[in-house]
Amino acid sequence: MAQNDPAATAALPWHIEAPAGTLPPRRARAFAWFGRLGLSGRLFLLTVAFVVLAEVLIYVPAVATYRLSRLSDRVAAARVAALVLNAAPEGQVPDEIARRLLMGVGARAIAVRVGETWRYLTDGPTPSAIAETVDLRERGLTGSVGGAFRTLFLSTEAPIRAIGPGQDGFDAVEVLLDEGPLRAALADFSLRLLVACLIIAVLAAGLVFFVLQRAIVRPVVRLARDIAAFADDPERTDRVAPRSARTDEIGQAENALARMQVALGGELRQRRRLAELGLSVSKINHELRNLLTTAQLLGDRLESVSDPLVQRVAPRLVETLDRAIRFCEATLAYGRATEPNPQRRMVALAPLLEELTDLADLMPAARIRVEVRAAPDLEIDVDPEQLLRALTNLVRNAVQAHAAAKSADGTVLVEGARNGAPGAGSVTILVTDNGPGVPERAKANLFAAFQGSTRAGGTGLGLAIASELVRLNGGTLCLDEATGGARFRIVIPDRAAGVKAA
Repeated sequence: MAQNDPAATAALPWHIEAPAGTLPPRRARAFAWFGRLGLSGRLFLLTVAFVVLAEVLIYVPAVATYRLSRLSDRVAAARVAALVLNAAPEGQVPDEIARRLLMGVGARAIAVRVGETWRYLTDGPTPSAIAETVDLRERGLTGSVGGAFRTLFLSTEAPIRAIGPGQDGFDAVEVLLDEGPLRAALADFSLRLLVACLIIAVLAAGLVFFVLQRAIVRPVVRLARDIAAFADDPERTDRVAPRSARTDEIGQAENALARMQVALGGELRQRRRLAELGLSVSKINHELRNLLTTAQLLGDRLESVSDPLVQRVAPRLVETLDRAIRFCEATLAYGRATEPNPQRRMVALAPLLEELTDLADLMPAARIRVEVRAAPDLEIDVDPEQLLRALTNLVRNAVQAHAAAKSADGTVLVEGARNGAPGAGSVTILVTDNGPGVPERAKANLFAAFQGSTRAGGTGLGLAIASELVRLNGGTLCLDEATGGARFRIVIPDRAAGVKAA
């Protein structure tokens, strides 16, 4: 089996592919450790990382530039020696002078090209191996950086060949330099530069961290502490964050928090007082209802007294007590009841509407009729109990409006019709009466509790409860414009196919 075969490697029993999107354990631990740091720790590490990166971007080109500068100095010194070589008769320089020239340049050999002719200045055999050739006429940053770090970390006995432009009668100069002195000078410069970069990095990182800590981290920490304190006790006024004089985003956030604390704290305190007041009103209503019930019994007994004055006053007293009891019961029911989620299902509408006809008996003295119209096969997707309660409130209001207006021939018509195909349309129910209609002053708050009453002595809860029940079943309740009387429209849309009642 070939060891470099990918298929064979994948078939080995201990070869397990890592799940896509997962991190190696070490990297995962590193990210988890970084995530546990606070904002200050993360900011410090990121500041140090960016400053070190900036220093590296400065340090690396500086080392490469220093090496090129040293080589350029040696080539410049070699040009001076080349003038002596060029001026010598037949290019012959005495050995002693050649040795001194090479020592002054710090080179093993110098070569000068004049046209197609090369002249050499050397003090010994020419080396057969060259560690690197550096052409100073063509400088590239990538090659310079690689050569600088090769000189620093790769020791070799072979010399460096540096080529520079010529002058004063010769075309080019080449120098063979020992790498040892260059390495020593480069190491010394690199060490001094590294120390300077580290000092600058520490000072810069500390300064940046200090400024960011004061300008950003501390305000954010204070903002988070104020939010946590407000969440613990939002009604305390002594924990409201002070307004900030800053105009930046942090100042805007601090001012927004201060405004929210003032507004929300006041709202919560008001709601708490209203809740306590509601509880007190419920208790008062409960006791008052008991007292009114006793008074109602006494009023019933007064009706049997034969005194003419009592006979005239007693019915009005009983009616007033009945109205007060209904108001107390309605107030208690509205403040206590929480409507359950509707149990919607397809039910026949006609049987539900038939139950509304008995509501005409609420006012036996008045001649009021409740008529219903719906196709026998018409079905509606609704909670039948909640729909019946909503319709009962609407029909009762209409009957009571007729009775209050003393209509000679009052009629309440309840009719249902389907719009669209079953399962993809809706069912509309109209409750129409020929009574006095809805006063203009009541239309603005018609479906608001305790505010939408259309007759004297009403509580205004019937329409509010009916609207809530219809809305729970996904429908709408509104008042249509009518020339005479009032007409309320209920629209219950069919649910989408596949949606069943809970």
